[in-house]
Amino acid sequence: MNTEDYILSHIDPEGDYLHALWRDTQLKTYYGQMASGHLQGRLLKMLVRMIRPQRIIEIGTFSGYSALCMAEGMDEGAELHTFEIFDEQEDFLRKWIGNSPYANRIHLHIGDALQMVPQMDITWDMAFIDADKRHYTEYYRMLLPRMRRGAFIVADNTLWYGRAAEGNPRESDAQTHGIMDFNDTVAADTRVEKVILPLRDGLTLIHVKD
Repeated sequence: MNTEDYILSHIDPEGDYLHALWRDTQLKTYYGQMASGHLQGRLLKMLVRMIRPQRIIEIGTFSGYSALCMAEGMDEGAELHTFEIFDEQEDFLRKWIGNSPYANRIHLHIGDALQMVPQMDITWDMAFIDADKRHYTEYYRMLLPRMRRGAFIVADNTLWYGRAAEGNPRESDAQTHGIMDFNDTVAADTRVEKVILPLRDGLTLIHVKD
């Protein structure tokens, strides 16, 4: 048994609905590996249990797996707003979110979060960033003034297949440049505390100082 299988056999199960969503994601979407999956999904639920946010924003819904995991951990009355820029995902998302036990907690927005979020008068308790890597720094700069003091921002893929640590990516590798710029920006920001976890493709936890 390898390390990942050992871990998965010693944590909470993902549940039948999430497993079915995972399988459907692999069958019906491109880049199915982008879905958070069992381990990261259980971590996201646990973080929500610990933080107990009333309002969560997710940038990058993809197939809805991470949104459902976070919604599972939310208190009654809390709400999650998730933004997906690719409208071809909408039918898939509305089916899986709408048929889930947490449909009343999740608000799906189809469009560009960079344009839509500034129009919303909401202060966020938690954010999860898992969208276009080229725009991570823009997402961060947009979100930070809209987070309450003591809030948390979680960013996925911040090691980016190890390329971020290698440095000197090709000029055309805009995704790696975007992650590197985001990591440097967060590291230099004294308004927040931060740590990078080497989970899957890198997960950065950011705490907005009180």
